[in-house]
Amino acid sequence: MSPPRLHRPTSAPSRHTSDGPGRSVSLVTLGCARNEVDSEELAGTLSARGWQLVESEDADVVVVNTCGFIDSAKKDSIDTLLAAAEGGKRVVAVGCLAERYGDQLAEALPEADAILGFDSYSSIDDRLDDVLAGRPIAPHHPADRRTLLPISPAQRPKAVSEVAVPGHQWGPTAARKRLDNSPVAYLKLASGCDRRCTFCAIPSFRGAFVSRTPADVLAEAQWLAGSGVRELVLVSENSTSYGKDLGDLRALETLLPQVAGVEGIERVRVSYLQPAELRPSLLQVIAQTPGVVPYFDLSFQHASTPVLRRMKRFGSTESFVDLLDQARAVAPTAGARSNVIVGFPGETEADLAELERFLTLARLDVVGVFGYSDEEGTDAAGFDGKLAPEVIATRVERVSALADELVSQRAEDRIGELIEVLVEETLDGEVTGRAAHQAPETDGAVTLTGSPATLDALRRGHLVRAVVTDNSGADLIAGVVAGSAR
Repeated sequence: MSPPRLHRPTSAPSRHTSDGPGRSVSLVTLGCARNEVDSEELAGTLSARGWQLVESEDADVVVVNTCGFIDSAKKDSIDTLLAAAEGGKRVVAVGCLAERYGDQLAEALPEADAILGFDSYSSIDDRLDDVLAGRPIAPHHPADRRTLLPISPAQRPKAVSEVAVPGHQWGPTAARKRLDNSPVAYLKLASGCDRRCTFCAIPSFRGAFVSRTPADVLAEAQWLAGSGVRELVLVSENSTSYGKDLGDLRALETLLPQVAGVEGIERVRVSYLQPAELRPSLLQVIAQTPGVVPYFDLSFQHASTPVLRRMKRFGSTESFVDLLDQARAVAPTAGARSNVIVGFPGETEADLAELERFLTLARLDVVGVFGYSDEEGTDAAGFDGKLAPEVIATRVERVSALADELVSQRAEDRIGELIEVLVEETLDGEVTGRAAHQAPETDGAVTLTGSPATLDALRRGHLVRAVVTDNSGADLIAGVVAGSAR
């Protein structure tokens, strides 16, 4: 699949010029949490080498960290690049869309001054100097990044230093600069993925799975704690694979208590768990370790066994519900969320009904519903049994309506529950945050109520106990327990 068709204005303002090269840059991040970390690493590199980080309107160069996952994300990325160029700025594309399409994107988007792949991250300051000086930069030429590292996980650590793997290490050569003052931060466990799901192109442009060493992860956790972070969200393309290329399949079980023990860190959550790889021992560590929130971000994708097999995935309604039951047996108030794909090639009405049956039984806190679309280079793009777009759209609407109802019911079940909320925003007397079962940006929020004096005393980064009194969808309303803030 090519980049989305571009919709340009009939005329555009002249490009930004200056009497001499500037050294100010704005970073715009799109897509997932892994991109957020990549942007902060780029910011660290640029800041250390003399670049000033500013808002887009004040920047000499705007760097857009793009997403190339699905059609809507690609369109958002291109629209953002065009908007920056229309403002007369010099524009550089990095991230997954740039990595995945490279020279093809450059040809379709001449408004961009450079299209850079992951290999350019370590020299990003030099490339931006080239942009400001008007020196031509050959656009990134895509390659299947799975071929850049040895197939055997045991061989990868020796080869990693020879290949650009964003986020594979942390230290003086891969500094990170925070781009906001939020009390929560993402911390990357690994890059890449070894799974071969038939609908997913991520392994081709993110590469093979590469774990960061525990020492690197802990060093960054300590640095983030020192910058005021109270909650860490551990991310990767597949967190349950962490450590397999380091020769330790239980590395995450050892690492989690260590991260939770970092001074200043109050909450640790793990995202992107594969149901088929969630071992009982890892489930226990997530559910019972002090400081690790009992939160299960499980990549189910579907529940019909025939559809899952065509996706090259494993599981069924019964096995998925049993996994959730195991988690709730240990931690009754555990949070659980997932995404599902509707309209996969060959999906029947019976398959769709099975997915609906699963969602009804699963009692998930949040469900993301996505319609299937072909992705270039994936097995599914060549499958028979494609459904018409209007059929997929109808099914997405149907499943989304059910998911919204079920998520609201699950939130209603929490009324009367005592929760601990991390305060993230205080504005005009309104205080909002997230409970342990809510991840940032995706899982709803909590609006706190109480006396004016109680709410006025709360600050961003406080942890406070509260009792749930109402809900609106996945969002909760909770009354603060007086004197509980810390």
